[in-house]
Amino acid sequence: MGVQTADLDNCRAWYEEFFGCETNWTLDTFCDLTLSRLPGITRLTEVKVAGLRFHLFERTGHDDAVPGANTRQFQHICLATGSPEELRAWRERWIRLYESGRFTFAGDEQPTEIVVDEDGVESCYVLDVNGLEFEFTYTPPGGDR
Repeated sequence: MGVQTADLDNCRAWYEEFFGCETNWTLDTFCDLTLSRLPGITRLTEVKVAGLRFHLFERTGHDDAVPGANTRQFQHICLATGSPEELRAWRERWIRLYESGRFTFAGDEQPTEIVVDEDGVESCYVLDVNGLEFEFTYTPPGGDR
């Protein structure tokens, strides 16, 4: 997943702290293809955890507007949890990091409450430091989602 950010250091630190990512590599020179696709790119860092990799990048002329509900965008990424307790732990971790004051967030929207649908599937939504949305969900055994 590629994440454009106005503050690569803040973004990298948050992904490392929230997801437990490790920095894999960083670039500050780019091929013509990358420069044509991402004009003004200045730095790119890959962070990873388990099999998940995030490409975090800064660009000059970055629009600081937070993604909006009516804007064409990658709306959210859904990540499965192994238990209801793990789902709650992700939500609580987000709140701890937000309240720590160590990170600059694009907005002040808090995580949603955990909702449970008629099939017993539990979900909550959180935003990264850039305002990009992640859904954490728990599907009980026998669920077909």
